[in-house]
Amino acid sequence: MKELLERFKDEIAGSVSCFDRLILQGRMPILSYGEGMTRYLTKRGIKIFDFLQWASPITDAIKAHAEKLAQEAGLEIDYVRKKNFRKEKKIEEVLRKRGDHPGLVWIFSALEPCTTYAPKYNPDRKRPYMSAKDKKCLHYYFYFVDSALGLCYLRVPTWCPFRLQFYCNPHNWLARQLNQAGIANRQLDNAFVEIGDWKKAQEISDSFDAA
Repeated sequence: MKELLERFKDEIAGSVSCFDRLILQGRMPILSYGEGMTRYLTKRGIKIFDFLQWASPITDAIKAHAEKLAQEAGLEIDYVRKKNFRKEKKIEEVLRKRGDHPGLVWIFSALEPCTTYAPKYNPDRKRPYMSAKDKKCLHYYFYFVDSALGLCYLRVPTWCPFRLQFYCNPHNWLARQLNQAGIANRQLDNAFVEIGDWKKAQEISDSFDAA
């Protein structure tokens, strides 16, 4: 990158480095592996082969809560069937109509791959256990605008072990920080093409704490 900047220094107005995409995974450790799931159920007196009966009410509760959030925000949950559906294009359309003020923006659901469990019986140890299994389950994507981070989303699976995924783009955070500091800036897709004070922008970017 340093060589590129030097080579085209007469054509480059300035540069700033910052985090591109930040993805955080959320999980419950005891439910995140087969033996842990087995212990969790056994400790609570739940039969291993009753796993489906145990998990189904939680799935129903997640769906009901998603519907409640949508209703409270005046939104409808879109179900996406196409694999090549461009979420970015859709969210741009929504934001153009809605504006970028903080709050819930859009919710959609899609059937996507996930890792879950299946009950099995171990004849050697003479006991049932939970085994990892790849399947598909319904996922919800909650897109929202945060006052500091800008556009983010939370991906919520509806099936055990319920691994969450949070996404934000620190470019959007930097743009908001620049606006608050009164520094002119303009983004094109995921890049800054104009910044009024590149040095100050880099100082602000360096202050982002991803820890």
